[in-house]
Amino acid sequence: MRVAFASQPAYPDRPNEDFIAATADAVVLLDGASIPPGITSTCSHSVRWYSHTLGSTLLAEMTQSTGPLPELLAQGIKHVTSLHDYTCDLTHGGSPSATVIMLRQTADHLDWLVLGDSTLILDTDTPDPIVICDDRLEQVAAPHRARLDSLTGGTPEHAEARREYVETLGQYRNRDGGFWVASTDPLAADQALTGTIPTDQVHAAALLTDGAADAVSRYRLMTWRQLLEVLTQDGPAELIRQVREAERTDPHGERWPRSKPADDATASWISFLNREAL
Repeated sequence: MRVAFASQPAYPDRPNEDFIAATADAVVLLDGASIPPGITSTCSHSVRWYSHTLGSTLLAEMTQSTGPLPELLAQGIKHVTSLHDYTCDLTHGGSPSATVIMLRQTADHLDWLVLGDSTLILDTDTPDPIVICDDRLEQVAAPHRARLDSLTGGTPEHAEARREYVETLGQYRNRDGGFWVASTDPLAADQALTGTIPTDQVHAAALLTDGAADAVSRYRLMTWRQLLEVLTQDGPAELIRQVREAERTDPHGERWPRSKPADDATASWISFLNREAL
């Protein structure tokens, strides 16, 4: 398994809350959920701390165990929760959270897990690749976006609408009928999308946080097939560059309404072409 990745914060002066790491047979990608100004968190730890601590824990678990990925995710969430259970009020809805993608290669198959709105793409040499994204957040969020999308980004009114929007979504987080992410409850792992596919059916794979997947899902710069071609020919950094260029042309969200001008963006491309040699 050959892995290439790139990651860039939304703004140079702010920490990158995404996490990406890999071994010879496993990749983990997390997208930490930013907490906007005006939202109170009773956890003393940052979103970056959460995504990086959980991501490192999951990668270690995947190298030490062949157990089911949801089981490993549940163990990872439980472990990280124990690290700050006695110092923070984890019953509060503002506790740090993150989306999760886990991909593991064995001798004859690939196991995958997706929790939250990050995107996994499996290239099986068919005209349209397999695209896996947990869209429950989008289904919940859509009815609540009207006011936010109607306002110009960068204004006090937009900032207030974003705060209200995030508070509203918090009422649906990790609840039946809502959406699920990694946070403090290990039972969220049971809600992840999972699957297994024979390794010899997969030519390549891509893991994307939504800040990188926006190249297709929001900005319509390309198709998923074209996105894979960019990753293959020019690498993950070029994909992020194209996303940033689109964002710079629309800084106030007039063409593409969005909650913030830019997002942390991480893209990983995995090739299985040389797996026999490895």
